[in-house]
Amino acid sequence: MTVEQNVLQQHSQKHQQTLLNQLREVTGTTDVQLLQQALQVSNGDLAEAVAFLTEKNAKVPQQDETTYYQTSQVASDRYISVGSQADTNVIDLTGDDKDDLQRAIALSLEESNRAFRETGITDEEQAISRVLEASIAENKASLKRTHTEVWSDSPNPHDRKRIDSCPVGLKNVGNTCWFSAVIQSLFNLLEFQRLVLNYSPPARVQDLPRNQKEHRNLPFMQELRNLFSLMVGSKRKYVDPSRAVEILKDAFKSSESQQQDVSEFTHKLLDWLEDAFQMKAEEDREGEKPKNPMVELFYGRFLAVGVLEGKKFENTEMFGQYPLQVNGFKDLHECLEAAMIEGEIESLHSAENSARSGQEHWFTELPPVLTFELSRFEFNQALGRPEKIHNKLEFPSMLYMDRYMDRNREITRIKREEIRRLKEHLTLLQQRLERYLSYGSGPKRFPLADVLQYAMEFASSKPVCTSPVEDIDSSAPPGGTTGSAPGLAPTTAPTAAQQQRVPIHKPFTQSRLPPDLPMHPAPRHITEEELRVLEGCLHRWRSEVENDTRDLQGSITRIHRTIELMYSDKSMMQVPYRLHAVLVHEGQANAGHYWAYIYDPHQRCWMKYNDISVTKSSWEELVRDSFGGYRNASAYCLMYINDKKPFLIEEEFDKETGQILSGLDKLPPDLKQYVKEDNELFDKEIEEWDSLQARKAQQEKLHPAPPPRPLPLIPQQDPEYMEQPSPTHDSKHLQEDTERAISKAVAEQEERSPEALLNAAIKLEYGRLLRFAQEDTSPENDYRLQHIIVYLIQNQAPKKILERTLLTQFADRNLAFDERCKSIMNVARAKLDLIKPEEVNMDEYETWHQDYRNFRETTIFMTTGLELFQKTNYVEALMYLIYSYQYNKELLAKGLYRGHDEELLGHYRRECLLKLNEQAAAMFESGEEPEVTTGLGIMNELVVPCIPLLLVHDAERDLLAVEDMRNRWCSYLGQEMESNLQEKLTDFLPKLLDCSTEIKSFHDPPKLPTYSTLELSERFSRVMAALSRAPGEGR
Repeated sequence: MTVEQNVLQQHSQKHQQTLLNQLREVTGTTDVQLLQQALQVSNGDLAEAVAFLTEKNAKVPQQDETTYYQTSQVASDRYISVGSQADTNVIDLTGDDKDDLQRAIALSLEESNRAFRETGITDEEQAISRVLEASIAENKASLKRTHTEVWSDSPNPHDRKRIDSCPVGLKNVGNTCWFSAVIQSLFNLLEFQRLVLNYSPPARVQDLPRNQKEHRNLPFMQELRNLFSLMVGSKRKYVDPSRAVEILKDAFKSSESQQQDVSEFTHKLLDWLEDAFQMKAEEDREGEKPKNPMVELFYGRFLAVGVLEGKKFENTEMFGQYPLQVNGFKDLHECLEAAMIEGEIESLHSAENSARSGQEHWFTELPPVLTFELSRFEFNQALGRPEKIHNKLEFPSMLYMDRYMDRNREITRIKREEIRRLKEHLTLLQQRLERYLSYGSGPKRFPLADVLQYAMEFASSKPVCTSPVEDIDSSAPPGGTTGSAPGLAPTTAPTAAQQQRVPIHKPFTQSRLPPDLPMHPAPRHITEEELRVLEGCLHRWRSEVENDTRDLQGSITRIHRTIELMYSDKSMMQVPYRLHAVLVHEGQANAGHYWAYIYDPHQRCWMKYNDISVTKSSWEELVRDSFGGYRNASAYCLMYINDKKPFLIEEEFDKETGQILSGLDKLPPDLKQYVKEDNELFDKEIEEWDSLQARKAQQEKLHPAPPPRPLPLIPQQDPEYMEQPSPTHDSKHLQEDTERAISKAVAEQEERSPEALLNAAIKLEYGRLLRFAQEDTSPENDYRLQHIIVYLIQNQAPKKILERTLLTQFADRNLAFDERCKSIMNVARAKLDLIKPEEVNMDEYETWHQDYRNFRETTIFMTTGLELFQKTNYVEALMYLIYSYQYNKELLAKGLYRGHDEELLGHYRRECLLKLNEQAAAMFESGEEPEVTTGLGIMNELVVPCIPLLLVHDAERDLLAVEDMRNRWCSYLGQEMESNLQEKLTDFLPKLLDCSTEIKSFHDPPKLPTYSTLELSERFSRVMAALSRAPGEGR
């Protein structure tokens, strides 16, 4: 057999084993022969193999001990993700069974090997091609998307400009969030980054690749180098990975599509990288075995120690990503403990010749980068579909692997035995404690200490000598008196006629108790002596029970602590692995979104890489999103690095200057030129944009337009508190207030000069408005809407601003209806003219008045949105509620009384989105084409663009609302539906499940109606009065 044939056979066997592992995990079937039969029938197609097993309703046959050894070696490979460098060293103590097994596997692989030799491409690789086809198709489709969808770039290049040395994001070019998460995790391993950037293809294949694998790997390596170089030195905030994805797509030919699994992609990516570096290593070797840097970084070895009928065996296996089951475990160490032990292992280290069978795994060599696959998907046999496991699984930021190392085998076995003994004792203590905490024999049980306390309270209650029912007559009047005539003693025993009388049910009188009955049950007859003895016993028993309970709880706590500290001695903390990256998946088994948390050792903080968005994060946010059990988000892959090998994350230094290399200095010449050219293109785009904006600004100078306002304003006249050219409804209302103040000043003021009357009127008007500002009103009576002075007082505006505003009110020309008012108006106008610029800052004055206009407009948005919501017109209501919430938040940032109740607006914004989601889902469920299109249109145009608004501040109720909306649509994944509906659902879900909080584009604000002060106050009052059950209480 040639070297090439040997490599092909090893790779084919590895692929066969990978398919067996996947099929075992998906279907739960452990019979290897049955799994191989399914793969043979399906010609290696995983989906067809699953269908074959589920249609047959295959049951796992009971495995006898004579076949255990044959299957144990294969079953152990469910922990293995082996590269082409894997080798084994098996000590066989069971005769010729292994040869039989190899012959059986060889027969089952014959078809697969032939296809592989012809094309060099495995079935698994062809499956990945389907994903890449889908990604490219999605990328092309994105060019046709409307402006409200999330994949569009901002037209302003300044929005896409990288800030300082902030990490570069990766654009999601269509269902490729899995690509971004994996690539960012690997890129931030600086040793891996250096290996990729400095990779050069073997000289012999630069002109003509030997086979299809080389034809695939080498162009991909070049595109990966290009991508990494842009991530190092680009001036862009994020870069487009389409060309790397295109290379992957071109390597496989298929038209089907599906969402890619992140661990499968990582495994395949490392395989391709390993192949590429192997070609280079073989060329560079000089008579010695070549070292592959990918194998050195990501692959380790473990020893499988097994026993069958007293016969021991050992074999060494290579592993890459190490799969761990999540279901049934609470933390990573529990997962690892379960993965390291199979079957019953007592006989492995006992002197007796036991017939028990089992095996242990012990790591002999750990890779610098240790990757754990968390298996969070299982196949539901009843439903016939995969489901995601949302259970909580904790993992540490620092993981000590000493207890799993072969060199610590004996001490670990001793500690495991001690832990087993402690857990048995712990179980007994917990059972005993449970008897104290759940006392009783019926369905309802209570803490025994509480039962004794209740008994003591009952015994101590005031005794009553009558029965609670014997004095209640069904015909008694409501007051509780009997029907006997006055003066007659009640009979002591009922007559026969009374006993036979059928009671008449009177619901409003029969249930009324006599007034002398106590509120609580009490004993009828108890002596002081009995009560004293009983109370003494109950007190003593309750004290004994409480002491016993505390002792049990203390013992349980101490045992837990002992177990926790079992491996905390220094000898078992010599192999530290620090958490480098966590790959998170949110969604269900059939659809979802991926992102990554990656630790930055230089800034000493966690970073969140979510496609184009790269933000600082925290361990607390990582825990919330990664442990699971809280939302549909949970960790799917954990990447740890050896904490004693700092070269993995160390920056590179210049050999001459000793300075840290950064930016373009880190790149080899060819990549440096590549990045420079891309940066020049981006600089040119910025220059063209700036030139365009300058031309627009010049045109605006020549043809001035109305100045832009910070908030969309209503088409309005000057406000009523400013000077009006002619009477209007608003100015008339303000005019009446002003005239009333003048009339009252005339009546109270002795001096009748215009200036004295003006001062007195202003003082009276200010006093009236001050009382409004200080009054504690109900939500529907907001005096800020009636007058700007109330708003200014509540927000502590400067005195000069208040004075000028009041003077402006009295300087209104519409007051000139008689000579007295005219003279007062003239004095007010003269005073305004005398105010010097240094006395009142006019910019500040205008800012306060603009803020008040913004407050009124926010109120109009809010009122209109709530009115439409009450009329169940949710489509129109949404934008009013969205903008009212956003603008109100801007107002509240300046002060508590600048806006309205944020909780109330948040509640109705959230409720409106939930109502629209419900409507859209109902339309989708109808199955009618127009209804389905309308429903998905509501989601794409209205709901999906608003989801980042709910996610950005991490408010619990908003997060739960988003979770409810997503769960509603994810629930359709397992349901029967027509293929066109399934296609639309598959296309829509990634948009809904995108966790990005970046708001890239949005609807323009709706047009506002024009309200007078009186109309706005009345409408606001009506709508707030109708919201009596709202969570907030107005402002």
